[in-house]
Amino acid sequence: MAMQKPPISIQLHTVRKEAKKDLLKTLKEVAASGYVGVEMAGLYGKNPAEMRKMLDDLGLVASSAHVAVPTAENLKETVETANALGCQMIISNMEPDKFAGPDGVRNVAAELQKSAELVKPHGLRFGYHNHWWEFVLEGGRYKYDLLMEQAPDIFGELDIYWAANFGAVKVPEVIKKYGSRMPLLHIKDGPLVKDQPHTAVGAGKMDVTGCIRAADPKLQWLVVELDSCATDMMTAARESCAWLTKQGLGRGTR
Repeated sequence: MAMQKPPISIQLHTVRKEAKKDLLKTLKEVAASGYVGVEMAGLYGKNPAEMRKMLDDLGLVASSAHVAVPTAENLKETVETANALGCQMIISNMEPDKFAGPDGVRNVAAELQKSAELVKPHGLRFGYHNHWWEFVLEGGRYKYDLLMEQAPDIFGELDIYWAANFGAVKVPEVIKKYGSRMPLLHIKDGPLVKDQPHTAVGAGKMDVTGCIRAADPKLQWLVVELDSCATDMMTAARESCAWLTKQGLGRGTR
């Protein structure tokens, strides 16, 4: 059976400058570019219900949301926000200093595992978004593998570009290893050179096709995220969705 094409979402961090200036205009451009959904990264001054209405009116859905690491203190707000947006997958990340020292990964894993356990009774899944610093070795193994092993209830939202660690890691092998535990992939492209700007998906050196084809057949979303770009960001976002659709790797609305 052929793999069903996963729908394409965009992490709104990609177009954060545009969204800060005019959120509605930006969301209209995202919808017109062919995106099925958006991954939230803040609400740009709106409350969750207002944001949900804007998305509904434009035919967009919230695929997922980046949030602060869930704790007992922020749990109520986290659950209410996710429910209002209509998404079940929430994601956080950790800064590199958290991974320092012999106990770094262990401490991060314990914190993330606790967060996953907190949100699970509320019908939410908690995931982790990596950067390059999780793909350095710790005792002969990637810190990412140690993290996933020690926090068994989290899922991975693998950022394929950062996971490559500028060409040092074979990312399709990582994706195959975790299978259904990676329901989302962050799709990013660029020159694979540290501190260089990203490119539209398909215009860089990342093996995007190989990564997506290595994913579990039930992959739920492709989420485009560009942190920076040498060209106009909205143009790059539009070109990224078009390329993924044209290559038959993902499903857009155009």
